[in-house]
Amino acid sequence: MDTRRALLDALAADDGPVSGPALAESLGVSRAAVWKAVEGLREEGFAVESTPNGYVPPDDPGYSGPGVAFGLDAPFSVEYHDRIASTNERARELAADGATDVAVVADEQTGGRGRLDREWVAPSGGVWLSVLTRPDVPTARAPLFTLAAAVATTDAAREAGVDATIKWPNDVLVGGDADDSERDDAAGRGGRKLAGILTEMEGEADRVGWLVVGVGVNADIDPETLPEGATSLSAERDGPVDRRRFAATLLERFAELTASPEALDRILPAWRERASTLGRRVRVDTADGSVEGTAVDVAEPGALVVETDEGRRRVHAGDCEHLRDAE
Repeated sequence: MDTRRALLDALAADDGPVSGPALAESLGVSRAAVWKAVEGLREEGFAVESTPNGYVPPDDPGYSGPGVAFGLDAPFSVEYHDRIASTNERARELAADGATDVAVVADEQTGGRGRLDREWVAPSGGVWLSVLTRPDVPTARAPLFTLAAAVATTDAAREAGVDATIKWPNDVLVGGDADDSERDDAAGRGGRKLAGILTEMEGEADRVGWLVVGVGVNADIDPETLPEGATSLSAERDGPVDRRRFAATLLERFAELTASPEALDRILPAWRERASTLGRRVRVDTADGSVEGTAVDVAEPGALVVETDEGRRRVHAGDCEHLRDAE
């Protein structure tokens, strides 16, 4: 993998064809190693062209299976689909077959859904992916993986030039400050929705069997085609985004945050640093009624701590609304 990546960099750095001997010399490898690297790149979807004067840099395979998988610094294999009903559904099928550590990635979803079985619009141009893993953790810690996905998505958006934040528990938003209030707060969302996360799992009472974290990101999509209040990376940065790099960054950051029990302990601090909910006045609709007050913290495994007139409440699940009069 290192030789192939170095070969791509060497080809990209030159204006014209580069001969095999020149590549071998610059990379410090044999000509046979150069040939093997070229063949490996071709198998990965990088169409390296051979000419009488040498090798020509290939076109980037872009947002595709080979594109996302190539150079990915995360322990996931990549299964790519141009069009699929649901990446979460496919990941559950793979789980039933005994698979693990697979990222199902798609350009378009036709049957995507969000929390509470709500419709999720997922047209071509987005980043729709689901990660199947089998973490050796107690069931009680499973919600941390949702928070980790929110942190990873936010970090990938920021790397792409979009200043995203997290609204509890799993919405990634853009905006939400006073200047954006007319655009962002009509539905109490607290920002323009960029991404959502849906986690599903199966296991015993005290141990996770498998876990699927689905992430849907509005990437290169016209906001006019999205539901009211939603936005996209391309709209916020006023230009297209490298979806291949975005997906890889998201997967790498998620893997880093969930790599070990010690890594899981760092998720809540990372989530707090990126949250737009903390410090705001909120209303959370739960199965037992509404909880209203100021969001002051998030506690393991992801409960929102709300300071109400009657004291502090921990909310483990519900729809959170950012109220307008928040400071």
